[in-house]
Amino acid sequence: MKRLLPSLRARKRYLAFELISEEPASRNDIVREVISSASSLLGDVTTSDCDIKVLGFEGGIGILQCSHTRVKETRASLAALTRINGKRATLHVLGASGTVKRATEKFLQDYRLFEPEIQE
Repeated sequence: MKRLLPSLRARKRYLAFELISEEPASRNDIVREVISSASSLLGDVTTSDCDIKVLGFEGGIGILQCSHTRVKETRASLAALTRINGKRATLHVLGASGTVKRATEKFLQDYRLFEPEIQE
C-alpha cells in the first residue's frame, strides 16, 4: 500500500505539557484520564475528531498529538482534568507546535519542574 502524499495527510499539532500532581503517574494513567476527560467534556464524536494521542511521557513532562483544527477543544479537555488515579492532578500545557522536534526544543529543552509554595 502506498503512503499518502503530504497534501492529503491530516495535519497535526503537538502540545508540550507538564503534570502537576500529588503522586507520580504513568503514561497509561495519563492516556486513560485524558481520553476520559475529553469524552466527558466534549462527547465521543468531538473527542474522536480531536484525534488525541500521548506520544511520550517521562519525568512529569510529555508531548501530546492532536488535530490542527481541534487544538482549542483539546486544551479545554486537558484543563478539565482534575484527578489521576484518585489523586489531585492537572496537566499544564506549556505550548503548541507543528512538529515534535520544535515542541521539544522550544518548550521542553530548558524545562524546570513547577514547584508550588506550600503555605501553612
